[in-house]
Amino acid sequence: MIALIQRVSHASVVVEGETVGAIDKGLLVLLGVEKDDDGDKLKRLADKVMKYRVFADADDKMNLNVAQAGGSLLVVSQFTLAADTKKGLRPSFSSAAHPTDAEKQYEAFVAYCRSQGMTVATGQFGADMKVSLLNDGPVTFSLQV
Repeated sequence: MIALIQRVSHASVVVEGETVGAIDKGLLVLLGVEKDDDGDKLKRLADKVMKYRVFADADDKMNLNVAQAGGSLLVVSQFTLAADTKKGLRPSFSSAAHPTDAEKQYEAFVAYCRSQGMTVATGQFGADMKVSLLNDGPVTFSLQV
C-alpha cells in the first residue's frame, strides 16, 4: 500500500462538474492499493499518514501531525501509484490490486481514519476525477508499508 501525501492549504475533487470532496488545511492523500495489501498494512499506513509530522510548530520545525495542526484529510484512490516503471516506456500495473479489492481497501482506509477521529473527505472511487490543490511548501512525501 502506497500513500503519496501532500501538505495543502486547500484541495478538492470534482467529478462531472460537481465537487465531491474538499478540505482546507491538511493532507491530500493519493492512495495506491497493491495485490498483497491487507488490513494490517492498511492500519500501519493510515497511522503513519495521520501521525507523520509535516506541519510546522511554533519554532517553524516540522513537528506537528495533521491533527495537531488542525487539518483534515482528502483521500483519493490512485491506482497508478502501484505501477511498475522500472522497465520500458509503458507502466505495468501487474502489482495493482483488482478494482474490487482496491475499492474495499480504499473504503476501509477512509473508515479507519475516521474511526481515529480524523475529518476525512474523499474522491469517488473509479471516477474520472479532477483534483485541485494548493501544495503548501511544497511538501510531498511517498509513504509505503
